[in-house]
This record gives sequence, structure tokens and C-alpha cells, in this order.
Amino acid sequence: MRKNAREAVFKITFATLFHDDCTSGFRSATYRQEKLNDDDREFAEKLCAIITEHRAELNETLAERVRRFADYRIYPVDKAIMLVALAEIKYCDDVPPVVSVSEAAALAHKYSTETSADFVNGVLAGVINE
Repeated sequence: MRKNAREAVFKITFATLFHDDCTSGFRSATYRQEKLNDDDREFAEKLCAIITEHRAELNETLAERVRRFADYRIYPVDKAIMLVALAEIKYCDDVPPVVSVSEAAALAHKYSTETSADFVNGVLAGVINE
């Protein structure tokens, strides 16, 4: 289920905010924890690769959308969630952008503050509506 793949990628992306080198062992352990099947693991690997390759561009897009917040003021959990969603929106043509936004808001609701889901939803909606 791609929902679990996104959750795994979120956890990996969150970890990379604090430690640049996220080993394949860590990724594999995260995939096992989320009980990903082969298709979901493939999707997760693709998404991780996109985030790694386009990190600077994704961070720039995020910075443009949250001008009223300095980067250090964005909760790392919210930032990781939005990086995953932005990667999907910009580089995964097989995923409708509204699905990416909805899944990101659900992750924010689960892992972040009570207002984060609205914040994440608003930022990402601005990206897909530009």
C-alpha cells in the first residue's frame, strides 16, 4: 500500500534532516517495519532517489512557499513530510497531486502538532494551484 511506502519515505527523509548518510540498511529496516511489499518498496526507493537527487530544488520550492517562516522555524517533521509530497507532486506523474497533498496532511496529523495538517495542506495546495 503506497500509504505505508510514503510513511517509510517520510521516516527516512526525517532522519536525513539530522544525518546526511542514510544507509541502505536503515532504509531496508524501515521498509520491513512498514511491511512493504515489492511494489511499495520499489515506489519508496524511487521516491527516496528523487528526494536525494532534487533536495536543493525541493528545499527552494518549500522556502518560496513559506516566506513568512525562516527555515529553522519549520518543524522538521513538517519539513520532511512536505519534501516527500513535493517530490511526488513534481516527479511522480502517476500520482495525482491532490493525493500527495491528502497523504501529506494525514502524515502531519499523525506525527506532528495539531495545527500542522492545516499548515502542510496550505503550503502544498499553494504549490499545486500555482
